[in-house]
Amino acid sequence: MSVLLSVRDLAIEYGSRRGPVQAVRGVSFDLEQGETVAVIGESGSGKTTLAIGLIRLNPRSARVTRGEILFADERGTENVLDMDAETLRRFRWQRAAMVFQSALNSFNPVIDVWAQFLDTARAHGMDDARAVKRRARELLDLVHLDPDRVLRAYPHQLSGGMKQRALIALSLLLGPRLLILDEPTTALDILTQRQVIDLLRDLRRQLGFSMIFISHDLSLAAELADRVLTMYAGRIVEEARVADLFYRPRHPYSVGLLRAVPRVSGELGALASIPGSPPDLVSPPSGCAYHPRCPFAIDRCRIEDPPLGPVDSPGHAAACLRWQAVAEAVGTREPAKAL
Repeated sequence: MSVLLSVRDLAIEYGSRRGPVQAVRGVSFDLEQGETVAVIGESGSGKTTLAIGLIRLNPRSARVTRGEILFADERGTENVLDMDAETLRRFRWQRAAMVFQSALNSFNPVIDVWAQFLDTARAHGMDDARAVKRRARELLDLVHLDPDRVLRAYPHQLSGGMKQRALIALSLLLGPRLLILDEPTTALDILTQRQVIDLLRDLRRQLGFSMIFISHDLSLAAELADRVLTMYAGRIVEEARVADLFYRPRHPYSVGLLRAVPRVSGELGALASIPGSPPDLVSPPSGCAYHPRCPFAIDRCRIEDPPLGPVDSPGHAAACLRWQAVAEAVGTREPAKAL
């Protein structure tokens, strides 16, 4: 498969009175055509800043200090960071679209859903209302909604799950090659979450787009993703295929995240939180940012900040000096019981 998106050494910081907040620190990864990548981590790890940075929607207080975001499709390869305002406006929605965390806040509450489909299409040069309505009806059918009801409804007349599915349909209106989703199942009940997960899997198979989704729900990553990126303190600390991350994690932070998830088959007391708190990104700790919370840390970890490097599985990388010790601790046991 060819690479659709290539992020190289991306760094994003926010201005603050205390100094720059280093929200994303030297992130690099590739996304292939038709692939789904999950980005997981605690709140404040930089996941959403990375996601909105990919389409340059960060607030004015944010600044990209270095890096490249290369997008390659049938129209050619372009650096998103070099796009002028008009090119960037066309890039968003036509080539890359984003579904934000709160569907309720993403819709205009005072106009109906059809008007929002039409406004989006017209903003990108589609002036044929009949063609737009035909496309909107097709997409709403794909997300298992009744077009006759939904198009004439106002957002408050739809349930949370219906709004989320309508927003997914709207994001696909112009046929983007990349769909970015920020916490797509937040605030939905468990049955609606199941519907959204199945829907996204079916849509990707039918339409062939690539997905990046942000989540702290590891079960969602297990269901949807081909690969997982674990973020901590603005960096990617582990990159692996789904099976490798869940059964052969090589970074202590990934192991800690897995231990913090309740399991249906786990014995009483198996659940454990990660001690301490995420670091201050105005002045991150020296060496590895995770070392103050890490049970494997040695003196060298307080000095060296290891790059993301290959470990013992194909396509698997971890930013840890002690990954062999983590591998020995995990062994053939479940990561939830390893530490």
